[in-house]
Amino acid sequence: MIDTLASGEARDLLLQLPAMLELELRAQPRAAGLRLLEAAHDNGLRMTARLRDFEVKDLLSLTQFFGFHTETFSLAVNFLDRFLSKMKVQPKHLGCVGLSCFYLAVKASEEERNVPLATDLIRISQYRFTVSDMMRMEKIILEKLCWKIKATTAFQFLQLYHSFIHENLSCERGKYLNFERLETQLKACHCRIMFSKAKPSVLALSIMALEIEEQKLLELTEALEFLQLHSKVCADKISGEDGRKTHGKVYTMGKGQVHWQIGFFCGFLVVFFGFLSFGLGYLAACLVEEAESTCIK
Repeated sequence: MIDTLASGEARDLLLQLPAMLELELRAQPRAAGLRLLEAAHDNGLRMTARLRDFEVKDLLSLTQFFGFHTETFSLAVNFLDRFLSKMKVQPKHLGCVGLSCFYLAVKASEEERNVPLATDLIRISQYRFTVSDMMRMEKIILEKLCWKIKATTAFQFLQLYHSFIHENLSCERGKYLNFERLETQLKACHCRIMFSKAKPSVLALSIMALEIEEQKLLELTEALEFLQLHSKVCADKISGEDGRKTHGKVYTMGKGQVHWQIGFFCGFLVVFFGFLSFGLGYLAACLVEEAESTCIK
């Protein structure tokens, strides 16, 4: 039965997965480094998760201002998290680091005619450092990333998973699985450092799972399990500790103060997939909170 899911165009999509999965391992931020940021106290002298999240939100604003692709934003976040997980960055230098990561991603992802001048980028960002400062920072970042600027992002996995899933939906039902909504949720996730500890494939599949549950597209259960199998996603790929700590925590989202228990999402995912337990439930609950707040803004 499951073999019939991977036919025609869907089978061609699955052929891309092995290379993407191998590449994502080479461009994953150091989990230990990200945990240090989360544990750091906000005293104005040390880099913290809160400062990182603020910087990513600024990069999202720049992405929207210039009309760049979500892939560019996703790649910039990857560069930033990989650098911050390796290096001790002073808060006063974060703006230069963030904008340099963003500019590297723009030059790697966007068409050359759409790449702005560095002077214009600095001016619009309202930073006080110079073009020379940013060029020096770019070189430092590239060296620390070992010149590995080719990375498989969560956005790329989301595109592939959505295309595969769409192959298993009728035209009438397909309209309920809106890719722009999935993009919005992914952007919201990028604005929280906790999601950077998950592999891009896991994050993308989690977003798909939650959206399918919300849209009640239950006929896609088997297709999701099929993707999970081929993506080699399992529960221990996401920090179980964070999931356990947040078990039972109430998240408030949107108007009317609607409360979601983390156990609800864990229960759904266990019933339908049996592969991501509390860790994935944690992602799902926080994802809803952030996506809703983004929409409200």
